Amino acid sequence: MPTLAVTRRFDLTEAQWAILESLLPTPKGPGRPPQWTKRQLIDGIGWRVRVGAPWR
Repeated sequence: MPTLAVTRRFDLTEAQWAILESLLPTPKGPGRPPQWTKRQLIDGIGWRVRVGAPWR
């Protein structure tokens, strides 16, 4: 049985992410690998704005 992608209610849809992903910068050169994907960061920023959580 195929699995479905689990998304939360307010996460970006695939169509929204396809548009936004092309606008984000790509990493240049070597460096530490990111802890979170860009999509997770964008969803996290949206969550903070939505719930009104303070930035540290």
